[in-house]
Amino acid sequence: MVEITQSAQEYLFELLSKQDHDDLGIRIFITDPGTPMAETCIAYCRSGEEQEGDEFVQYEKFGCWLDSRSQPFLIDALVDYAADRMGGQLTIKAPNSKVPQVSDDSPIEDRINYILHSQVNPSLASHGGMVNLVEVVDDEVAILQFGGGCQGCGMVDMTLKDGVEKTLLEQLPQLKAVRDVTDHTVTENAYY
Repeated sequence: MVEITQSAQEYLFELLSKQDHDDLGIRIFITDPGTPMAETCIAYCRSGEEQEGDEFVQYEKFGCWLDSRSQPFLIDALVDYAADRMGGQLTIKAPNSKVPQVSDDSPIEDRINYILHSQVNPSLASHGGMVNLVEVVDDEVAILQFGGGCQGCGMVDMTLKDGVEKTLLEQLPQLKAVRDVTDHTVTENAYY
């Protein structure tokens, strides 16, 4: 699933060996998978810190856990290390990380992100705004955060109720509600 080149494995092993833990590996995950804001990340992971559903892959000198939610987006991913005069650079290429892979059986977070980034944010962008999913609580309430021109905007309540919430609840009937956790007292970039 994730190809880690020999040079990257050696580099990562060297980093891991400098830590104080013998049972240390890495964990690869994508934040905001399937959206334009997707970022592929590598983090240290001790045995027991992996999350439920993570897939374990044994590389030559260390173990790696692949985040369960990120796995479809990590297909064809490549981790490489190129040495240079400044030391070197670790690069992660995940060509499918930003590609929406949404179906009726996708996690609710992926379906919400798909709707926000494909339908809602293009409209908000005309005012310099955007909205992102923070989390889904109780599997039925989407917690959102506005940014850009929407943060502190006097029209944000109408945007939330008549636009974002209406769109999400129509397309995802299992959602009960949508909540905004944005600090709207910050008004420097507000559209209205």
